[in-house]
Amino acid sequence: RLFKDGQMAIAHGVGYDQPSFSHFSSMAFWQTGAPNSGEAHGWLGRLADTLDPLGHNPNFLVNIDDHQSLAVRAANHVPLVFDDPDKFTRRIYHAQAPAMTALDSRGDSGGNAALDFLFDIAASASQSERLVREAWAAYQTPIDYGLANWGLEKVAALIAADFPTQVYYVPYRNNAFDTHVYQADLHARLWSYTSDHIAAFLRDMARLGRAEDVVLMAFSEFGRRVAENTSLGTDHGTAGPAFIIGAPVLGGHYGRHPSLTDLDDGNLKFTTDYRQIYSTLIKGWMGHDKVSQVLKDEFSPLPVFTHAA
Repeated sequence: RLFKDGQMAIAHGVGYDQPSFSHFSSMAFWQTGAPNSGEAHGWLGRLADTLDPLGHNPNFLVNIDDHQSLAVRAANHVPLVFDDPDKFTRRIYHAQAPAMTALDSRGDSGGNAALDFLFDIAASASQSERLVREAWAAYQTPIDYGLANWGLEKVAALIAADFPTQVYYVPYRNNAFDTHVYQADLHARLWSYTSDHIAAFLRDMARLGRAEDVVLMAFSEFGRRVAENTSLGTDHGTAGPAFIIGAPVLGGHYGRHPSLTDLDDGNLKFTTDYRQIYSTLIKGWMGHDKVSQVLKDEFSPLPVFTHAA
């Protein structure tokens, strides 16, 4: 069944949906899928733990970044996190070699959960770094990924190498969209860079014969206020669009358009709970029926995918 073997690329920093009380809290809302709960694990991490509860599938989660996102933090999976594939290797001083050897040998932790976690991280890095470098070195594509390559080309390299990964999480770096001043021209350029990069990734999936196996969700944790500010820009606000993109997607608009006049203190009123989008990916794409196991509650998926039509 296609969706059982489906892969997701989650691109953070492109579209908008959920109400934002602050930049930090809204980020946590999106990354955990459990607002105001103090949840320690991300929704993608919980998805991995639900689909593969014993963690037998190595590298189920890949996070292309210089640090691990809360979204992929899991109880039973160690996400593979890297930024530059060429530099994804351990460099140590000679005096540190015995300690690294001890980590690699995975001694008896004596039931120490923190030490078990450290062993898992070390094993993941040791086993995966070479495979990532080899995949990146072997990857060649005629596709132009645009002027701003923010990580989807690295996802394509791993998919081309048949990595076992089911979920990729890729941020748009350096808060590029966090703009407030003279916004029109800058946003036009950013959207051009973003759309070029995403379109290139989808063309690359078609070139690799994987177009039907991969969908991409693009989102941001904050939206925009309706009114222009005094600096010819817009400030952080609430609702906006999120995107699910790929060959298996039934294109169109899902959910109601928010009103530009019926506002909440100048903010759009959101019409679609962002967890419905997560439910759409969990149930409609990954084929897991019990959404509540991941999102703590049931949310109706949207009829987005062709195989569910």
